[in-house]
Amino acid sequence: MKKLFLITVLLFGIIITMNSQEMTNHAIGIRFGDNDGFGGEISYQRQLSETNRFEVDLGYRDHKNFNAFKLTGIYQWLWNIDEGFNWYAGFGAGIGSWSFNNGVVSDIEDGIFINADGNIGIEYNFEIPILISLDFRPEIGIIGEYGKDTDLDLALSIRYQFN
Repeated sequence: MKKLFLITVLLFGIIITMNSQEMTNHAIGIRFGDNDGFGGEISYQRQLSETNRFEVDLGYRDHKNFNAFKLTGIYQWLWNIDEGFNWYAGFGAGIGSWSFNNGVVSDIEDGIFINADGNIGIEYNFEIPILISLDFRPEIGIIGEYGKDTDLDLALSIRYQFN
């Protein structure tokens, strides 16, 4: 019984004294999202200050009727919830090119588009240099037919952090 108590106290002490890894200068990884089809993005984050960062995502969207390439930039604010858990919110814009798949006939023309983007999410910063996040990104079309209406993009990201 004494050994069990000692082990419990020791584990509890280790857990209390463990500090989560702080936000690093750089993180790169993959963001898997879905707004009108499956999409993957190469994602890069750059720390700007203790509570701010800039995220750039270069991605591809695949829908049954069209394909799109997109570059998105998001400025984010970061708030700590608990050790390792953070939530963030931000805004930005996206630019891209889209085209219909073969055989699709439409009055709408392919072309370039520009979106205004919002962003809100939650992330966990592991002790190892891995960051996993789940975020929601509403995209409002400004120029072009792609995303003319509001698209709601929900995504899971996994990034490697480095200084």
